[in-house]
This record gives sequence, C-alpha cells and structure tokens, in this order.
Amino acid sequence: MSFRRSVPILTLLASTMLSACTVGPDYHKPEVTLTPAYQTPATLAQADARWWTSFHDPMLDHLVEQALVQNLDIAAAAARIDQARGVARAAGAALLPSVGLAGSAEQDHTSLQTPIGAAARQLGLPRDYALYQLGAQASWEIDLFGGLRRGREAARADLASTLATADAVRLSIAAETADAYLQLRGLQARLAVAQDQLATEQHLVSLVRQQADEGVVADQALNRTLGEQQGIEASLPPLRAAIAGQANRLAVLCGQQAGALTVALMAPSVIPLAPDPSGSAQPAELMRRRPDLVAAERQVAASNARIGAAIAEYYPHVSLGGLLGVATVGGSSLLTGDALQASGAAGLRWRLFDFGKVDAQVAQARGREAEALATYRGAVLGATQDVENALSRLVEGRAEIALRQQQVTSLSRARDQARAAYAAGVISLIDVLDADRALLDASDRLAAARADTARASVAAIRALGGGWQART
Repeated sequence: MSFRRSVPILTLLASTMLSACTVGPDYHKPEVTLTPAYQTPATLAQADARWWTSFHDPMLDHLVEQALVQNLDIAAAAARIDQARGVARAAGAALLPSVGLAGSAEQDHTSLQTPIGAAARQLGLPRDYALYQLGAQASWEIDLFGGLRRGREAARADLASTLATADAVRLSIAAETADAYLQLRGLQARLAVAQDQLATEQHLVSLVRQQADEGVVADQALNRTLGEQQGIEASLPPLRAAIAGQANRLAVLCGQQAGALTVALMAPSVIPLAPDPSGSAQPAELMRRRPDLVAAERQVAASNARIGAAIAEYYPHVSLGGLLGVATVGGSSLLTGDALQASGAAGLRWRLFDFGKVDAQVAQARGREAEALATYRGAVLGATQDVENALSRLVEGRAEIALRQQQVTSLSRARDQARAAYAAGVISLIDVLDADRALLDASDRLAAARADTARASVAAIRALGGGWQART
C-alpha cells in the first residue's frame, strides 16, 4: 500500500534510516577438514603462474601463450565477467537515489460529451489547448532492513565467483594445450620407433628373401618375416591419425581452424621431461590456491546473502519520491514562477498477507545455500583426489621410465645378439622375430611412459592451482 503525507514525515524517515539493520544469517567461510599433507610423497616446486615454461620447450611456450590470447572459451569467460560487473553495479546503484529529467508537450482537443468536456464548456474553458511540462523527478527506496544491501553483497560475491571461474578456464585451457602438445610428441615418438623398427624389418625381409631365392630357407620363413613387416606397417596409420587429431585439437585450443597448425607441428621433437609440479604440499591450501574452489566458495557466500534479501521481504519497504518542475498550457509562460510545481511523497509497501510466499522464498534461498555448500565441499574433496591421482601417476611414471629404459637397453642387446646368432646359423628366424617384437613393444611403451609422465606433471600442476592468484 502507499500514501502521501506532508514534508515533516520525510525528516522522520530519514532519521529512522540511521538505525537501519541488516537481516539474515551472518556469513562464515565454510571449513573442510583435510589432512596436513598428501598421501603421495612428491617434490613440489614454488608456485609459478607461467608454469608451462618449466618444460623448457619453446614450441609449448608459444602454443600456451597463443591459446591464452585467442581461445574462445576464455573470450566467453571474459564476457561473463562484464555481465557480472554490470549486475554488481546495478545492485549497488539500487541503494542510491535515482534522479531523472522528464519533459512533454501535447496538444489536446476535449470532447464535449465527456464530464471534463462538459464542465469546461460550462466554465468557458477552451476545448483546444497545448500542455507543456518540464521537471526533475527523484525516488529513493530506503534500505531499512538491509534487503538491498544483501542483494548487493550477493552480486559482489557472484562477481568474485565469475572472476575466479574465468581464471579456472584460463588454467584449464593452458593445461589442455600442454596436455595435447605432450600427447602429440608422445605419439610422434611412438611413430618414430615403429618406423625405425619397420626399416629394420625391411632389411630382414630382404635378407630372408635372398636366402629363399638361393634355397637356403623355406618360403614359410619369408612369409613369416613379411607378416611381421606388414603388421608394423599396419600400426603406422592409427598413429598418424592420432597425431593429426592432437594437432587439430591444438589448433582449436589456439582459436584457429582445425588443421592450421599441422605443418608447424609435424617436425618431430623430443618429449619434454616432466618437471616437479608447483604448488603447496598442504591440502588445505587448495581452497585458496585453486580458482574453481574459490568460485564455489563465493557461490556459497552469494547464496547466504540471498537468504537475507529474502528475509527482508518480511519487513516494510519505505520509499521517498519528489518532483520539481514547471507546467503550463502556454509555452510563453513555461519559465515563469506561476508555472512552478512541486510535490513530495513517501510510500510504504509491506507484504502482510501473501499466503506464505515469503516463507517459500526464504526456504528456497536456504535450500540453495545448502546446495552450494554441499557442492563446495564436494569440489574440495574432488580436488584432493585430483592431486593425489596426479602425484601418484607422476611418481610411479618416473619409476616406470627408469625400468623401461633398462628394459630397452637389455632387449636391444638381445636383438643384436639374436641377429648375429641367426647369421651364424645358431638360432632360428623365429627367435630373431621374437627379439624384434619384444624390442618394438618395449620401445613403444617407453615413449608412451615418457609422454604420460609429462602429462601427469601437467595434471598435478593444474590440480594444485597452477600458481593462480586471486583478482579483485
């Protein structure tokens, strides 16, 4: 309901505003109890926002920095920041008075068949007249019970959450780019191993073919070596297709059409060594160092503030309004003192009987806060899982690389010995083929282990927050 009163009531309402209170529960940052250290022992380096440079690969540096500038997911996240800033500014502006300027000019012709027209004829007033109005209007809702302030608090928390989410997107894109690059280099290393083995197998086929032509060995031996060669050849197309897929993935991550980077990435390069991930060894630090967890916590704060905004609907809403301007039916007298008009108003809105609508809104707000809290706690536990898994993969991957390297060295000697023994007629061709196959499998697994371990380092860096710092 609304009503008009004389000017003294404005002074009363203004003084009442000084004793305004804020409704709703106070917000306390939720705590999640975690262990003092991770279960997987690992060496961690100091946090670095440009963590990808620790791989010491110029091409990787170039790709990540290009992705951070041109990736469209990052551009969309930046646009969401602009939206959230606009909402926050609007929520803050709601606490302040609004002032507007309005003007109008109208031409009227009054019907004599209406009460106003009939009265005008009796009084001798003209049926045709022009009405000019110009003035300033002001309105102000006094936030007596803090509903608008809690709304502003929620909008600011949403903005902080959006900022952190955008940073999480940047971290994710950088990690995805590094992961795609490391997969590419791993596949190229595996392809090189297969091609080297194919060349060796082709040499063996030539040797066996010569022996078959001379009648030294049976055609069965030639067919066996040909089958081994063809098997290696058949393994090459899937590797080349996977390499092309990772090159296309990198192009899209860098904001380019698929295939745009294929030529630049086709030159093989060594798989970068996996560096120690950067971050804190204390799991509790994840809640401060990971942008996605900061974003989730800010959503809890926003939900808490919206409870207060909903509770404020239990209380009356008071607003003030005023008008100061001029109005006249003759344009020449618009700026004279007789044309001056002014008014002041105070309004009251109070939802006394709404059949439980406010109760329902408060219950919804409390439910959303409980949901946001559970989501936040789940995200924290999921983050610890990400770290533990990545650190375990990194530690065990380094151990696997050392053992695989020893295996390749031993099998290389065994293969050379088998070839020498076959040439001397001591062993059969099957023993040579078995030695070749074992070496190929071990070399392939070594290349895959190196790539997977480097990717595990990226995953650990990402899980630990990647040296992220909060923005204001």
